[in-house]
Amino acid sequence: VLQVIFSKYCNSSDIMDLFCIATGLPRNTTISLLTTDDAMVSIDPTMPANSERTPYKVRPVAIKQLSAGAEDKRTTSPGQSAERPLRDRRVVGLEQPQREGAFESGQVEPRPREPQDCCQEGQHVPPEREELIQSVLAQVAEQFSRAFKINELKAEVANHLAVLEKRVELEGLKVVEIEKCKSDIKKMREELAARSSRTSCPCKYSFLDNHKKLTPRRDVPTYPKVRRDSGPEEAVAVSPAPRPALWPCSQTLLCAHSHQQPLPALDAAGYSKTPCLPQLCVHDNYRNNPFHNFRHCFCVAQMMYSMVWLCGLQEKFSQTDILILMTAAICHDLDHPGYNNTYQINARTELAVRYNDISPLENHHCAVAFQILAEPECNIFSNIPPDGFKQIRQGMITLILATDMARHAEIMDSFKEKMENFDYSNEEHMTLVSGLKMILIKCCDISNEVRPMEVAEPWVDCLLEEYFMQSDREKSEGLPVAPFMDRDKVTKATAQIGFIKFVLIPMFETVTKVSNCIHMHTQVGTCTHTDRYEELKRIDDAMKELQKKTDSLTSGATEKSRERSRDVKHSEGNAV
Repeated sequence: VLQVIFSKYCNSSDIMDLFCIATGLPRNTTISLLTTDDAMVSIDPTMPANSERTPYKVRPVAIKQLSAGAEDKRTTSPGQSAERPLRDRRVVGLEQPQREGAFESGQVEPRPREPQDCCQEGQHVPPEREELIQSVLAQVAEQFSRAFKINELKAEVANHLAVLEKRVELEGLKVVEIEKCKSDIKKMREELAARSSRTSCPCKYSFLDNHKKLTPRRDVPTYPKVRRDSGPEEAVAVSPAPRPALWPCSQTLLCAHSHQQPLPALDAAGYSKTPCLPQLCVHDNYRNNPFHNFRHCFCVAQMMYSMVWLCGLQEKFSQTDILILMTAAICHDLDHPGYNNTYQINARTELAVRYNDISPLENHHCAVAFQILAEPECNIFSNIPPDGFKQIRQGMITLILATDMARHAEIMDSFKEKMENFDYSNEEHMTLVSGLKMILIKCCDISNEVRPMEVAEPWVDCLLEEYFMQSDREKSEGLPVAPFMDRDKVTKATAQIGFIKFVLIPMFETVTKVSNCIHMHTQVGTCTHTDRYEELKRIDDAMKELQKKTDSLTSGATEKSRERSRDVKHSEGNAV
């Protein structure tokens, strides 16, 4: 008799394995547990407790079934139990001496080995057992057959997967080719769109193809034709006071054409005058910006025309120099997008990349100017020899690049160093003509403030509006914003006072040292404008101070009202 102790947390399978090990049976053998009365006991932690007097017996069920029906050749006695031949030899040999002491639940008592249960060699196998063996063999054969079928199925599936992988690979290559074709088609469409029209961004540029006539590349308003009779051109000959901002564009074009007539140097230089066509091409390549538009181009050309006459430069400069001055003034802002060089560089636009951040707008103005001149019907220099055209081209490029305000200090300092005791009659001093021409075009470019106030002030409003448009865009794109362009920080008065005092007046004073006649035409305007803007600044400061006091009084009154409300509520609470 063996004693088996187990925990209440064991499951039935663990207890059954424990019984098998205790009785010497293989683990996982199916067994049954019987009482002394051969009553079957459930193998689980809740089985009834027993003692040494009532041990449990372990019987291997599976072995019993395999040995069922086996009969000895010998004849059994009538009183012999029918259960004995069904026992396994291992179960018969499990009998052990009893141990002293108490037995707990789970004690087992193996049945004693009975030699007469053993089958002797040469015994006849009963039909039932043979039938059982055949059944087992059939089951084993069926399992082997299934195993072989599974292997065949695996091989078939592997082959099918290989075929599918090849198909997927081929389809993948087709998809890659299709995507590549789509990408190529998309690029071709973008190139065609870029060639056919401008992109939506105003800072993207595309040059016209060779041998293609120039046409307007944006919505430019059309104006009716006017006859060349008396008109505003009579007032622009030598006066810096015309008001082109208020003229129709047709009159502005007519005045631009009329500038050619009073300068005989242009005729002598071989200047080809095709009526108005070059001006129309130039007009079509100026955008409708608030400030940098065709009217600004006309103002600069008109001021250059006036300064040539006032200073008598047509008698002191060569004919080619006069031609360079006038043509550069007309072309100096061609195709200006309305956003300055600082924006182009910070935003890394196409122009900034193309010209390596070196005066991108001015380089672009030059390129567009000579693109226009490349058209036979617009080439006003068609009668000039190649060497003369090369000189004109170099002179125009130098003057247009000089309009970049980033080079203002450089150009001014260079000219001041060389202009001491300047004399037109001294041939050695004529080498300074290039520097003087750069100063002249710079003066003309910023000359609005030397005109009368009723002419100059509308231009200031236009310039500030263009600045504000740029600063708004810079804010939306996260780019640096210049304080003088920020609508929240700058006013007309503060912007113009500093500009007149530190840029305009010093530049015109430099020109005055070369030609005294400029002084009387510019001094009155600059002084008047300075006084006007200083008065506006005082008014703005007074308004700001008044606004601060009003806000302070309003906030004080609001605070007193809140204190009174709190006092009333406090007194009402005390009364209650």
